[in-house]
Amino acid sequence: MSDRIIAACDGASKGNPGRAGWAWVLADTEGTPERWEAGPLGTATNNVAELTALARLLESVPDTAALEVRMDSQYAMKAVTEWLPGWKRKGWKTTGGSPVANRDLVEHIDGLLTGRDVKLVYVPAHRADGDRLNAIADRAASDAATSQQPAGTAHGDHDLPVPVPARTATARRSAADANGRGATARTGGKAPTITAKFAGRCPCGTSYAAGSRITKVGAGWGHTACAAGKQEPGDG
Repeated sequence: MSDRIIAACDGASKGNPGRAGWAWVLADTEGTPERWEAGPLGTATNNVAELTALARLLESVPDTAALEVRMDSQYAMKAVTEWLPGWKRKGWKTTGGSPVANRDLVEHIDGLLTGRDVKLVYVPAHRADGDRLNAIADRAASDAATSQQPAGTAHGDHDLPVPVPARTATARRSAADANGRGATARTGGKAPTITAKFAGRCPCGTSYAAGSRITKVGAGWGHTACAAGKQEPGDG
């Protein structure tokens, strides 16, 4: 049994940017959920919601406690671990020379992590066999984005949010194949670039809005830049 407090956090944006919300759930060292919190963000991007969720979680846990944070945003994780040192060296500019997006949040989280024993763990989202805590946080963040109202244990909401049933990996692949089968045939087997009918999440961890141009990225659908390997870290 680990002596780390186990937690998960997630953010949601209905439109990216659109109505947004954040959420976290804290469990004991055995992984049993104990308390949760969610809040509205007005209009914001998914990346802002994801970073805010991590910040609110870190603010809620004593800095002396060892903590494991499970999250499905590769952007938020990499922003405060992999990309942060390079951004500082370059004067808070990306490799392309653009100002780093969401710098204030990244700097705030960097301060919250300094001197603490925090382990960030990536978990895939929306999977039938996925992480339960992440699924709870996902539902709470989505509800907060929709309602634009705070919720959680501190607000008298003692029942945990009920995660939306996730499709199995086989079902997700079947749906993706069905969406692209006709276009793929017309392009001679090359993955097509199509217009997304609905907002979704790229395998890179960031979202795309309805109306965006997307293509096959690995086993799913996502940004054309990701498929070409040209995504600029942190520009999402």
